[in-house]
Amino acid sequence: MSALTAQNKMKSLKFKTEVTRSKAEVSGIESLIRTMLRKHRTPFMIIKRCALQKQYQRFRKCLPDVIPYYAIKANPYPGIIKTFVKLGASFDVASAAEMKQVLRLGATPAKIIFANTIKSPEDISAARKRRVRLMTFDNEPELYKLAKDYPGARVLCRIKVANIGSVVELSLKFGADPDQAFFLLRKAKALGLVPAGVSFHVGSQSTNVENYLQALEISSGIFDQAKENGLPLKIMDIGGGFPIQHFDNEIGINFERMASHIKKQTKMLFDKNVKFIAEPGRFLAGPAGILVTQVIGRTFRNNKNYYYLNDGIYADFSGIVFDHCRYEFKTLRRGQKFLSTLAGPTCDSLDTLSANEEIPELYVGDVVYVKNIGAYSSASATPGFNGFPPAKIIIV
Repeated sequence: MSALTAQNKMKSLKFKTEVTRSKAEVSGIESLIRTMLRKHRTPFMIIKRCALQKQYQRFRKCLPDVIPYYAIKANPYPGIIKTFVKLGASFDVASAAEMKQVLRLGATPAKIIFANTIKSPEDISAARKRRVRLMTFDNEPELYKLAKDYPGARVLCRIKVANIGSVVELSLKFGADPDQAFFLLRKAKALGLVPAGVSFHVGSQSTNVENYLQALEISSGIFDQAKENGLPLKIMDIGGGFPIQHFDNEIGINFERMASHIKKQTKMLFDKNVKFIAEPGRFLAGPAGILVTQVIGRTFRNNKNYYYLNDGIYADFSGIVFDHCRYEFKTLRRGQKFLSTLAGPTCDSLDTLSANEEIPELYVGDVVYVKNIGAYSSASATPGFNGFPPAKIIIV
């Protein structure tokens, strides 16, 4: 047997194995959905605890020297937070309310970063009261607020970095110019704060590893400048943005490869005593969520089947607007597929989920479900708009 023939056979076997695994996964998910349908009314969102655990362990395996701080804005459901508390995770909060929630659910102050660069005086005072010392900033006026309401707080200077290829570009709103970082950190020390390090965020759902690599190179320069001037830094926060697959056959998403490049860059550029942290949200919670909806109405418009679901843009598909997200819609019904439109239940034309879905013909009561929707969905849902409640969350 030639080497080429053997290689082709291996590729064929690998493909068949992947297809078999995919079919088994679909069968398992749809069996779970049918079981839940016997107990719960739609819409509901299933959160798989095993998926939360898998993603957390995956992150720790690929980036063993980076401590993950779960960004709870992705999904603050108590069952999710409790799961990560048990796993030993740390947490990224953006408000006093989020801070109080994670503390109430078992997190310790030492495992929380207040990672909002613009904080109200009341929230700063709340952090001081609860001994949450680590926080970010990106401007001088913020330092004066911190010095007044939380002297001795440990601060990370968030810098503006490239967000090329990211779905949500966070540097449009946050981040100091890198050439100002050292001066801001020095100012922090002069005001009685503890300059601890640097942070950045390459944008949400970033598939471009170069964003991370360039940001790490810029940050290492700030660390060197600070050390040369007697201000050694200890923490490097590489933010979030780690991507997930929303579609089964989506290409260009490879966290393992991305993590390998990041790990190599950190070892090459930074002293071994530097502590690395990150703020993954979508990466940890996204793959755990399965949203289950049903058809509540149908018509024929613009030469297409048109289906109305009992969840929409104003509820658990809010990520379409706020997160610029696209989802893969699946049905329990099989059969010939037709170009169709899916819409939410509210009296608003904006509440259209997709105008070009290839799905079987559906009837009132049929199920439409979406995987990988555990992040930035229920968290940003509007409670009760037009009288339609968001999905019930069920953790299994």
